[in-house]
Amino acid sequence: MTRYIIIGAGAVGASLAAQFELSAIDYALVGRGAQIRHIIDHGLVYRRPAGTRQIRLKAFDTAQPPPLRRGDILLLSVKSQDAAEALASWAWRAIEESEHLTASGLPIVTFQNGLATEAAALRLFANVYGASILTPARFTETGHVVVGGDPQVAVVTIGRYPHGTDETTAEVVADLSRSDYIAETTSDIKRWKAAKLLHNVRNVLELFDGAEDERTAFSIALVQEAETVLTAAGHTFASPLERTVSMAHWKIAESSGIQPRQQSTWQSFTRGVSSEVDYLNGEIALLGRLHGIATPHNCAAQEIAGSAARQGGFTALLPFASLRRLAENHLSFSNPTHSRPKAHQTG
Repeated sequence: MTRYIIIGAGAVGASLAAQFELSAIDYALVGRGAQIRHIIDHGLVYRRPAGTRQIRLKAFDTAQPPPLRRGDILLLSVKSQDAAEALASWAWRAIEESEHLTASGLPIVTFQNGLATEAAALRLFANVYGASILTPARFTETGHVVVGGDPQVAVVTIGRYPHGTDETTAEVVADLSRSDYIAETTSDIKRWKAAKLLHNVRNVLELFDGAEDERTAFSIALVQEAETVLTAAGHTFASPLERTVSMAHWKIAESSGIQPRQQSTWQSFTRGVSSEVDYLNGEIALLGRLHGIATPHNCAAQEIAGSAARQGGFTALLPFASLRRLAENHLSFSNPTHSRPKAHQTG
């Protein structure tokens, strides 16, 4: 019987564990810090539109994880910035009663935003599956997770990385569907991850206070830069029309506890933990530099968010004017008419 090892107990991981618990699907939730200690000691306070309940979960601290078994499937649900550490920590763990076998041979499903995790996982794991997830969820209070998706928890698209589907893909999708998710398979998960990144580069604007027209213009610029560099890097984008499952009746329920502009990036800053901006706007900055394309708006957003994260303690929204000015500065330096010193040649 398949058991899911859920690595990371934030909004995505804890809600997966809660839904598996309610659906009698075998799992183990593994996390660290105050969140997992609270869940181990007191259970998870889990709020959905239909009501709030306190659920006891099969939860383990990373310091004392459950022994791995043949047939386990790993679900990596940490944030993008924590993925490399988690992958290295799990890849070479032994599988019980299997001499010389390690977790690197088990299937691993990556739930991270951005484009970096799957390639990093493939360096260590032979069987990598990317997941693109749409979930209106909040984790800002220890031991509490709020999910506003209604009637299902979230929409998940899964495919083998870099391409293809197989029996594992079908099994994970079937179990997610049993657990109140809208789930589908795809043979080209990279297109879905790229399409999601076009949406996620706007997350950083949740940190800023400013006039709506200015925010809208900046949001458009972020997405345009992202689309340009992703296309230059050879990416194409999945369309909602390609979905094989219906989202017609899925929505964020009113009075669910999910508020506009309080999604994952805002939540990370509110909790005072590291953010994934370097893997969202930073991915666009990286691709822009690799392909010689200016990305002043994404660079400015990454720079200010990075500086704010280093200072710690996010108690008020940042001034939008500072973001706009920095983007203008980046734009002026990327202008081809800007005077630049010639490279020193040696021979």
